[in-house]
Amino acid sequence: MHALRSVTLYCSSSRSLDPHFAVAARAAGELLARRGITLVYGGGGLGLMGEAARACKAAGGRVEGIITRKFLDLEQGWDGCDELVVVETMRERKRLLVERADGFLVLPGGLGTYEEFFETLVGRQIGDHAKPIAVLDDHSYYLPLKALIDHAVKERFVREAVWEILHFGTALEPLVDWLERHAAAPVHADPDRFLPMGPKTDR
Repeated sequence: MHALRSVTLYCSSSRSLDPHFAVAARAAGELLARRGITLVYGGGGLGLMGEAARACKAAGGRVEGIITRKFLDLEQGWDGCDELVVVETMRERKRLLVERADGFLVLPGGLGTYEEFFETLVGRQIGDHAKPIAVLDDHSYYLPLKALIDHAVKERFVREAVWEILHFGTALEPLVDWLERHAAAPVHADPDRFLPMGPKTDR
């Protein structure tokens, strides 16, 4: 049995996106279903979130949604989920999205997606979890994000080892392959290599 039993998907709930972004979201849902991987996501029925969830379910996959009571109406919580968990706070929502995942797939999104991505990445960097994170650079949407991280590495605010636990790509199949490999054999986030302060020194 492979280690990647579930993937948490972070992406937009916006209804005003260019239609081409929905194509990859539907493909992501279908791919996870084909591979027998549970889709865990924010529980909404709108935007890329809804596209991915409906596509996964239509392809025979399992969908688990985590949504706050406040967003149940705003994001139109999708009643097609196999399980829809309603929580009180965003903090609880994000905690469950991390806990239920064996890996993470980030599709285009706005400020909420950025927050989820960075919180999950920092948790991986400091060793709070050992789950891999993949980012789909659909239609070059995440080129600026990758450039920002590259720049932070160059300026020594971020250690280069970050690229061992984070992977950007433009095609879904290789990204999920990468998640499967790294979920099965996770990289140890050695603080000496991963944290900005580097190895301990004598005082």
